[in-house]
Amino acid sequence: MHAQDLVVQGTVISAVDNFPVIGATIVENGNNTNGTITDFDGKFTLNVASGSSITVSFVGFKTVTLKAESMMNIVLNEDSEVLEEVVVTGYTTQRKADLTGAVSVVSMDEISKQNENNPMKALQGRVPGMNITADGNPSGSTTIRIRGIGTLNNNDPLYIIDGVPTKGGMHELNGNDIESIQVLKDAASASIYGSRAANGVIIVTTKKGKQGQIKVNFDASVSASMYTNKMEVLNAREYGQAMWQAYVNDGQDPNTNALGYSYNWGYDQNGIPVLHGISMSRFLDSANTVPSADTDWFDEISRTGVIQQYNLSVSNGSEKGSSYFSLGYYKNNGIIKTSDFERFSARMNSDYNLIENILTIGEHFTVNRTSEVVAPGGFLQNVLQANPSLPVYTTEGEYAGPVGGYPDRENPVARLERNSDTKYYYWRMFGDAYINLNLFKGFNVRSTFGIDYSQKQQRIFTYPITEGNVANDKNAVEAKQEHWMRWMWNAVATYNFEKGKHRGDAMIGVELNNEDNTWFSGYKEDFSILNPDFMWPDAGVGTAQAYGSGDGYSLVSFFGKFNYTFDDKYLASLTVRRDGSSRFGKNNRFATFPSVSLGWRMSQEEFMKDIEWLDDLKVRASWGQTGNQEISNTARYTLYVPNYGVTESGGQSYGTSYDIEGTNGGKTLQSGFKRNQLGNDDIKWETTTQTNIGIDFSLFNQQVYGSLDWFYKKTTDILVQMAGIASMGEGTTQWINAGEMENKGFEFNIGHRKTFDNGFKYDFNANISTYRNKITALPITVAANGTFGGNGVESVIGHANGSQVGYVADGIFKSQEEVDNHAVQEGAGVGRIRWRDLDGNGVINEKDQQWIYDPTPAFSYGLNMYFEYKDFDFTMFWQGVQGVDIISDLKKETDLWSGLNIGFLNKGKRLLDAWTPYNSSSDIPALTRSDVNNEKRVSTYFVENGSFLKLRNIQLGYNLPKSISQKFKVDRLRLYLSAQNVLTITSKEFTGVDPENPNYGYPIPMNLTFGINVGF
Repeated sequence: MHAQDLVVQGTVISAVDNFPVIGATIVENGNNTNGTITDFDGKFTLNVASGSSITVSFVGFKTVTLKAESMMNIVLNEDSEVLEEVVVTGYTTQRKADLTGAVSVVSMDEISKQNENNPMKALQGRVPGMNITADGNPSGSTTIRIRGIGTLNNNDPLYIIDGVPTKGGMHELNGNDIESIQVLKDAASASIYGSRAANGVIIVTTKKGKQGQIKVNFDASVSASMYTNKMEVLNAREYGQAMWQAYVNDGQDPNTNALGYSYNWGYDQNGIPVLHGISMSRFLDSANTVPSADTDWFDEISRTGVIQQYNLSVSNGSEKGSSYFSLGYYKNNGIIKTSDFERFSARMNSDYNLIENILTIGEHFTVNRTSEVVAPGGFLQNVLQANPSLPVYTTEGEYAGPVGGYPDRENPVARLERNSDTKYYYWRMFGDAYINLNLFKGFNVRSTFGIDYSQKQQRIFTYPITEGNVANDKNAVEAKQEHWMRWMWNAVATYNFEKGKHRGDAMIGVELNNEDNTWFSGYKEDFSILNPDFMWPDAGVGTAQAYGSGDGYSLVSFFGKFNYTFDDKYLASLTVRRDGSSRFGKNNRFATFPSVSLGWRMSQEEFMKDIEWLDDLKVRASWGQTGNQEISNTARYTLYVPNYGVTESGGQSYGTSYDIEGTNGGKTLQSGFKRNQLGNDDIKWETTTQTNIGIDFSLFNQQVYGSLDWFYKKTTDILVQMAGIASMGEGTTQWINAGEMENKGFEFNIGHRKTFDNGFKYDFNANISTYRNKITALPITVAANGTFGGNGVESVIGHANGSQVGYVADGIFKSQEEVDNHAVQEGAGVGRIRWRDLDGNGVINEKDQQWIYDPTPAFSYGLNMYFEYKDFDFTMFWQGVQGVDIISDLKKETDLWSGLNIGFLNKGKRLLDAWTPYNSSSDIPALTRSDVNNEKRVSTYFVENGSFLKLRNIQLGYNLPKSISQKFKVDRLRLYLSAQNVLTITSKEFTGVDPENPNYGYPIPMNLTFGINVGF
């Protein structure tokens, strides 16, 4: 027995939240009878022998052994193997250590720091193999692609929220209610959802009450949004200078312009035109009401946006059940004036143990009301093109517009005001109720009924355009309603067993899904009073029209799964699902989707036990099939439409009414029907077959961790719409199975974390992924028409979806000698773009085109860095894309004076550096009013390197010490400052504004945020 001559005093806290660990066990090594537990504040006192060590343990945390000292501050890290038991993988949960599929688990702590309205947007760069694109629109809507483009139809993943499937927008739900997100990427993990899992599955689990006292949490933040990457456009003087250059380059007199510009110019000693001065008419119209101006239209239509977000939640739990209730409010006034997004949300999750450990009932339910004013379509292009010489207002205070020779573009400020009342209101009710029966140990039956109901109401206003030569006195309103009702029911039985070295679980289930969609609208013109209170269809006296339609589909599914583990070393999983969809004809309504996966935890083998730095090493492989039915609900039918009284473009009537009785319009005519589509009862499921090989590892006491995956994914029987030949008559478009596509790639992520005795800790996590996409089969006519790539010049087969063919821009002709020595090129001249003669026949024609654009990036990556010291924490997250092509439509308006077929539109400032005899080193073609060289053709001139690295988020947080926060009767009080989209590093070749949003999408702003998190 050792002498008890050392008194150890210390505190045990959690590495996750720095809270004290209550009830942790502290035992002297070598004397198991000498121990104690921590108190309510995580403190303990223990007498031990001098020179001995102590062991500290608590459920859910890694046990640590430390040398005994008089004063000790002990930090416990979570035990990953315990936590891995709650990974949701489809109708059930599974230990992550036992997973054999490619599943990414997302840290919600990191996601919440980005303060995004849409939690999916915050996943950018965090999940290898998951590509997320979004512009800066206030709603936060996104496009998500998992492991590339898998089909020529809908590529959106399937969301499973608390067991209920949906493809609706996540921005309509409150991300603050989310407890966890898992991304199922390969077929083995996703095939349990068979019919809709070909594009990947994202499983979302919302929060529930935890056992213990009542928890109240309040989070609030306010952000300022700023326009950081404005388009650089010409001011009035620069515009006049560029227009003068275009005139004189073409040998025309610039003073013949009809915009009010006057030039003092001449020639130098070399006979080269020289501009001496520019003047402008005081007024641009004959009535002297439109003064000349120097308007910065981007300043006029933009503002500093403000984002407000508030969330309140109350939760509680006991042995009898748990409850979680939350309210949320989000408002984003976008950086484009009048655009905004607003959401009110409420959630109630609860469960009750009616019969202890036998019968449980529960529900998850949320209701959300969103509203949004969307910026008008193509608005930023409209702003770029607005001529700076035009003012916002006339001398009479009315909106000014184009006059004289100015092009017919609406005043952007007026256009925003006319659009400001066109707001939609969207209600979404989403949730489920379930009953769970645990008849005996290991056996469980659960039945769930869920709904996803959405209703959208909107009035689309047409107000008179009053300005200039675009004036139009038409006024009208369309009142529109849309309804989507989706419901599901399933029953799932599971059995878990464990005996000796054997552990496994089996599951069987059945599920029904149904969707019904309806929409209708009423349109009316000519209102006496032009405001939203009056403008309902009943109040109009002009043309009236009514529209409406509806469709739906049903899905029935049977599925089963079996997981088996032997000795925690050898893992196997088998899944099969059979789906039947009403979208397919009776001949091919059902399809079966199997998968199999194997795993080997090599680190558990005896021959690896002596490798002390290796914690865990698992090799896994999987093969499986998933399906896709994302086509029109009426794809299998032959469709006819009445088209009564329709007149289409050019005045040609394709209406189906006919005066068969010769009454010459004396009565209402009977309508016939026009065929729009041929039916096909033989169309069947698209099938994606995927193979995955992966490695998971953990090293140096879990300080280093990561995974590596290789995948090959092939989609067959792709559903495409094929147009019939002319001899088949009209309406011969038909859905068929005729395409194939493949994707293959790698995904790698690695992390390193460490905690020091002084309380400093860090956690770095990096990921990188790459894939290659290729269309391998399509009908010849579809492959060659340019719909999926090739521009109608080459067949897209063998190339990535969306790849383009075009001419190769080979610099600028710098001298007449270069022009004379080049191939015959129509429009060639000094200062013009030179096209490369690819076939060497001495003539530039359509044969001088090659593949010039591939939308697939070389790789995508992300890096998250987290630091913590005592009460401070600091986070920095970088995300990037490397080696991706973009096609800059913007460049047609920043580099070419005649890039569009409409003259006198404003341009970008790059034009000021265009080729001239005194600027002969420029690679921007000389300005010209007539594009005789067809320089706006598809060519490498507009293909740029869109690589970028963005500092997505940087945040500094401070947790008030509990000694201070408890004075305010709160358990936790955290303050933070953060910034999003702070810095963008681009390729030197990139000439645009933002490679992530290269053309005219809603600008991606920089957000500066202050927030507070309070827990009671």
